[in-house]
Amino acid sequence: MKRVYLDNGSTSFPKAPGVSDAVKFFMDEVGANVNRGGYETAYSAEDVIMETRVMLKNLFNCPYKTRNVIFTPNITYSLNYIIKGWLKPGDHVLVSSMEHNAMMRPIVQMSDMGVTFDRIPCTCDGEMMVEKIEELIRPETKGILTLHGSNVCGAVMPLEEIGQICKKHNIKFVVDAAQTAGVFPIDMVKMNIDILCFTGHKSLLGPQGIGGFLISDEMAKVVDPLITGGTGSVSDSEIQPEFLPDKYESGTPNIPGIYGLHAGLKYITETGIDHIRAKEMELAGAFMNEMKEVASVRIVGPNRVENRAPVVSLDFHDQDNAEIAFLLESEYGIATRTGLHCAPNAHKTLGTYPQGTVRFSFGHFNTMDEVLYAANAVKKILNEKEQLTNEL
Repeated sequence: MKRVYLDNGSTSFPKAPGVSDAVKFFMDEVGANVNRGGYETAYSAEDVIMETRVMLKNLFNCPYKTRNVIFTPNITYSLNYIIKGWLKPGDHVLVSSMEHNAMMRPIVQMSDMGVTFDRIPCTCDGEMMVEKIEELIRPETKGILTLHGSNVCGAVMPLEEIGQICKKHNIKFVVDAAQTAGVFPIDMVKMNIDILCFTGHKSLLGPQGIGGFLISDEMAKVVDPLITGGTGSVSDSEIQPEFLPDKYESGTPNIPGIYGLHAGLKYITETGIDHIRAKEMELAGAFMNEMKEVASVRIVGPNRVENRAPVVSLDFHDQDNAEIAFLLESEYGIATRTGLHCAPNAHKTLGTYPQGTVRFSFGHFNTMDEVLYAANAVKKILNEKEQLTNEL
């Protein structure tokens, strides 16, 4: 059976050329730890890690030093590090109504400890109502934390506008770039971003198990390390180092993952994110156009492809969305994701709770033929169901 992978919002597949080779090279030829060994292979691994920090710094126009690029296992860890290391009882923050549970679960957990939050309302298409932000800001508001692109419907938040509001009110700006890093331009200076959290395995085209955040010098002074331990530095002390990146990087890092991320970033740099974005949006736009012809389908999210990431969620009227996803995979080999996508309040905002949606998320290595194949598969499934209903 033909295999068509349309679940890039979960993780990209295939990875960029050279990613698996880079991971294998480290495992087979290098193998050394970093910050612990004073020999050539350890130094060579440290060089790759430093180069990867530089590539991330450049990709996001981070105005701080290379040491301000911190590696974590993934963006969920990054958000937990920030939320739990920064916020204190009595603090208040704003989030969008479209957040993923990677953001919301740690915030809700912190609410049990005296941290409060409000949701910035979004439209039924998932677009942020920026004009509502300032009325939600209180004297105790510490910052705005928001995703950049919705993993449910692709709606893209106006980071530059939000950043200007944060600057005006002297509050901090934390961004979850899980769905957009590597596809959309993100400029920490222009967007006034204090902390940018990323994951390596989605649009950065690297392997699972590697992510991180880029943090301002000011925030690094007030965000406590959530995890402490051995760093290979200041080994005569049992107190966690205060300098970066060691303050936040205890234990052995995922060096094979960083090697793979290095290869993914190299591919993105050479290909260009504008080119990557143009192709992915062309695919998403073509799929949306095909689905607009189907009366029994609601395209969830912004009507214009220009206002979204390459994520298209469908809600099938009078049908079980999970059954549609099952038929797509079992009869046509098309991998999608159904359900609530770890974002229950986003689905409430979009009017797709509790049934969820069937999400088609397109990547750089998908083809137009795959898009049309998927669209035709949806139409065939619905036609067959309609015929069966008529026969009954």
